[in-house]
Amino acid sequence: MPSLVLPSPAGGSLADAVAVAVRDGIAAGELAEGTTYSVYQLAEILDVSRSPVREALLRLAEAGLVEIARNRGFRVVLPSAHDVEEIFEIRLALEPPAVRRAATRAEAGQRDLVATHLETMRDAAERDDPAAFWPADRALHDALLRASGNARAASIVDDLRATTALLGPPTTATGRTLREIHDEHAPIVDAVVAGDAAAAEAAMRRHLSETGERLVAALT
Repeated sequence: MPSLVLPSPAGGSLADAVAVAVRDGIAAGELAEGTTYSVYQLAEILDVSRSPVREALLRLAEAGLVEIARNRGFRVVLPSAHDVEEIFEIRLALEPPAVRRAATRAEAGQRDLVATHLETMRDAAERDDPAAFWPADRALHDALLRASGNARAASIVDDLRATTALLGPPTTATGRTLREIHDEHAPIVDAVVAGDAAAAEAAMRRHLSETGERLVAALT
């Protein structure tokens, strides 16, 4: 039986927490691709009623992470190369313009925050500590988007990143080291802190294009 952990809703709904638990279970390999799991089984594992489980699964199905098997439950579906291409098309439409705005409108505290996240990534890379590196990477992208004034874009990108995270650690999927990935982020942060909008946008575009191309190549 899969081992899943239900996180605290932390202001969200129980269905939100179930969705996170399922995504984390997929990423950890606890829920295997192609295997059918029942709503009853998932509700029992997480010790919740079936209603939030059904709601969470419908959301995950809309995001393409599971397939609903009528009267049987659901199956895990990992992202395909085409899915990854679409995800990075969306991210390229959102994030480079966002960091351009962040470079011109971010407050001092927001600039300090992105610099702090980058420093955390650097320290984790030097220790070869992926458990500390990836949360800092995710927090950095989130902080950059919020510094642009677009919290909705930050939420969208976070969901998209959760989907590609199911493919495994980016160091494995893209063949780059933690240090190399940190070094791709440094010009983005430097430009935002310096208020150089054009450089920030160009650096983010390079980073996302490189990452997307490598992930797609790994799947084809």
